[in-house]
Amino acid sequence: MTANETNTKGNDSPVDKSDPNYVRIFDTTLRDGEQSPGCSMNLEEKVRVARILEELGVDIIEAGFPIASNGDFEAVREVANTVKNSSVAGLARAAHQDIDRAWEAVKGAKLPRIHTFLSTSPLHMKFKLQMEPDQVHEAVIDSVSYARNLCPDVEWSPEDGSRTEHDFLCRTVESAIRAGASTINIPDTVGYAVPEEFAALIEMLFNRVPNIDKAVISVHCHNDLGLAVANSLAAVGAGARQVECTINGIGERAGNCALEEIIMALRTRQDVMPYITGADSTVITRASHLVSTITGFNVQPNKAIVGANAFAHESGIHQDGVLKNAETYEIMTPESVGLNQSNLVMGKHSGSHAFREKLKDLGYGNLGDNAIRDAFQRFKDLADKKKELFDEDLIALVDDTIQHENVPIKFVSLQVRAGSKGPQEADLELEIDGELVKTTARGNGPVDATFNAIGELFPHEAKLQLYQVHAVTGGTDAQAEVTVRLDENGKTVNGQGADADTLVASARAYVHGLNKLLVKREKTAPAALSA
Repeated sequence: MTANETNTKGNDSPVDKSDPNYVRIFDTTLRDGEQSPGCSMNLEEKVRVARILEELGVDIIEAGFPIASNGDFEAVREVANTVKNSSVAGLARAAHQDIDRAWEAVKGAKLPRIHTFLSTSPLHMKFKLQMEPDQVHEAVIDSVSYARNLCPDVEWSPEDGSRTEHDFLCRTVESAIRAGASTINIPDTVGYAVPEEFAALIEMLFNRVPNIDKAVISVHCHNDLGLAVANSLAAVGAGARQVECTINGIGERAGNCALEEIIMALRTRQDVMPYITGADSTVITRASHLVSTITGFNVQPNKAIVGANAFAHESGIHQDGVLKNAETYEIMTPESVGLNQSNLVMGKHSGSHAFREKLKDLGYGNLGDNAIRDAFQRFKDLADKKKELFDEDLIALVDDTIQHENVPIKFVSLQVRAGSKGPQEADLELEIDGELVKTTARGNGPVDATFNAIGELFPHEAKLQLYQVHAVTGGTDAQAEVTVRLDENGKTVNGQGADADTLVASARAYVHGLNKLLVKREKTAPAALSA
């Protein structure tokens, strides 16, 4: 989509991307978001997220860091070859080999971008780079020029930009633009800035960099002080026209600026922020749930926009007001973010055609025949157990089915003997590399017995750091979604599983985590990814 084309998705009127108030959404869920401990995604998962980001209407998808590993390179290349409407960016340090690898990964994209960066703060230059300012300045010119000779769209970031001396920041920004960067991203890498200060920094660049009009100014804010969204919005008010963010605000440490909060803040407060995006806000809830399922990072109930309580009203006064007029306590509608009330529309008598159509309504129109067949069988099994099936049940079931496809370790069956008298035992069957294996193990409780059985069938050194259960819907027959966090020699992953039986969900979550650890073992990411 060119700058002059319009986009009607999620907006009340067509959006002109050449409008000076148009704000580009740069999503880095697949790169910076994946740097959260436990958030590793495989190729198929990255492509699923990229597809929903494209449906959401984000302008740029940062698909990963191609030099990090062969797996990351392949995932970035597959995203680049899949996405048609959004730009696809690959991250690269200020080194020719990084830039070459990034270009090789993204060059198949319809709209490729290379995003290169280098630290510019006194602290980073002295202790991290061990380089003098003049050396850094020359490296900026060299890396941006090299990238621009390969790719028509280059973005440059001064890492730790919010703590960089103003004179040096202006000098490097001016040189990066002159060398060919069409986007300049100013990162608050450690989440140190406050809104007034960060807005002043952006204003300073507009006032002091003579060629600033030749580039789009972007911001990339971390949430260490809980100010990532506020800082980003302040920067937009000061002239920035690209915001870098992630679904659910995931990212290393306290996370990144939350995409859903930026989009809905700009959409809701047009009276004080007359800026527009090309985002389809009705896709937000599905995107949030998909990323939560794939990463195993559950969204906190009171999370803005996408939390379970975001549109819930318990206070009697609030309930009375909402019943009389929703605007008394709701500044946006649930429907505007794609949150629709669950309807009891599927049951044990529903056929495969109706099931397939329902999945399309829920946004799963791209599922393959094998995935649909497996999901339909699990749906029929669930329908025999649950009296009422809701959209959330189907979403949890399908997501769980997809993430357990095409993996080396597959859950097959579980039978547990438990109770107050003991001993607690678990009979477990797994399929490992196509071979069916089974065992019986004891433990201190049924969950421990189940996990011990998994350890007997697939020996590993991973330690369980977190075990968490929550119900998908209400009622005693609700499906359980289980999240586990495993750590193996400093590598952390989250696994998630869903089932009407909590113990089966637990086994599926643990197996999911082990499969992700196998992916994690292949990744040896270089240092300095935090731009």
